[in-house]
Amino acid sequence: MFEETEATLRRQLNDFDPAVRARALAKLKTRADVGLIKLAPEREVANMHCHTFFSFNAYGYSPTGLAWVAKEHGYKLMGIVDFDVLDGVDEWLQACTLVELRGSAGIETRAYVPEFADKVINSPGEPGITYHMGIGFTSGTIPDSVADIARSLRERARKRNLAILEKVNAYLDPVTIDYERDVLPLTPGGNATERHMVRAYLTAADRLLPNPARFWSEKLDLPLPEVLALMGTTGDAPPIQNAIRKKLMKRGGVGYVQPDSGSFPTIEEFHRFVVACGALPCVAWLDGLSEGEQQMEALLDLLVGKGAAALNIIPERNWNIVNPEVREQKVARLYEIVELAARYHLPLNIGTEMNSFGQPHIDAFDEPVLQPLVPAFLDGAYFIYGHTMLQRHAGLGYQSEWAQMHLPERAERNEFYTRAGRAIPPGQPGITLLSGLDDTYTPDRVLDHLSDADAPE
Repeated sequence: MFEETEATLRRQLNDFDPAVRARALAKLKTRADVGLIKLAPEREVANMHCHTFFSFNAYGYSPTGLAWVAKEHGYKLMGIVDFDVLDGVDEWLQACTLVELRGSAGIETRAYVPEFADKVINSPGEPGITYHMGIGFTSGTIPDSVADIARSLRERARKRNLAILEKVNAYLDPVTIDYERDVLPLTPGGNATERHMVRAYLTAADRLLPNPARFWSEKLDLPLPEVLALMGTTGDAPPIQNAIRKKLMKRGGVGYVQPDSGSFPTIEEFHRFVVACGALPCVAWLDGLSEGEQQMEALLDLLVGKGAAALNIIPERNWNIVNPEVREQKVARLYEIVELAARYHLPLNIGTEMNSFGQPHIDAFDEPVLQPLVPAFLDGAYFIYGHTMLQRHAGLGYQSEWAQMHLPERAERNEFYTRAGRAIPPGQPGITLLSGLDDTYTPDRVLDHLSDADAPE
């Protein structure tokens, strides 16, 4: 009956050709609709921070592939986030529409905070540098007014990669790689990361050397048996990739490039880009242990004052810890930041990232230590979904003139978009429901409209 197996279609979801991805998703959706593929019941869980293969996804997932993962496993809400680019936004939101998934889209970069120039924030060993985000993008099309900022994000990343590559090439000679020839083909859109370069080095060593394991043993200063174990049966298993990246490219490694004030955009520059796109600047929190994050109120005063409207947390790395003392400390900080975010009226954006090997598809919402925090996690997910749908299909998003006029206070604006997100069904039913809205509606009338339509929660 079907010319392609389900396994073939699943592989095609992550093909570098977008037409192949779209076709595979449509076929899988059709098979699910007629009962040939069983989908898990929808669960009240969310992962709003998933990197795609447009930066790096440890599972190789494209935006389309992630949409199917969420639908098949019954995840109610999901959001993508990629480093330095919006390349996956349109594909992602289109896929969410097709499979009726509540979705959001974001970007992550590193930015310079001169007021914290002497303090490490959330980028280990790099004072004044913070990982920072924008969430709630509704298109990958960038306004002309900030196109230069978008170009600079991509170009800064490229220059940093080339500087790392030059140093590592010198150290690993004769195992050298060319950025254009060996690295960029590993990406679908030309936005390479350190992890792509590591894969290119492993491939080059395998091609050029009779005994790659002995080579890596020498260059990583590790015993040969340990290297063989790290390489696994394939020769390029995740443990050896992690070891190479840590030894050669991270702080203390031969290829490490220490950033300075010009390496990344300022907070103001990045915020200007995010807001011009109709999205929300978002603080990224690590674990509360750095000198900068120990002054979190001062940092939030600063960043919120510059326009930050939400806060991102990766819960998994703050509770799923073997050492009981470290676990207790990090869990305490996790609870503190959730409370602090509420005080500052910052909705939470939570997720697992999926850009490192071993990270799960979804947070353990049933884990006892997380259960008290789940309502705040879900409120944040519905909030950004509500904004996304209202902005994309009615022009009434969080940064709109309409929202600024009718909902001037953050607390009431957050509540409105959270309630809207809970009321708007995913996919075409949600689009149809929003099609009649315009800026003559008041917030209460919008919510009444959504309620009158008897949209499922």
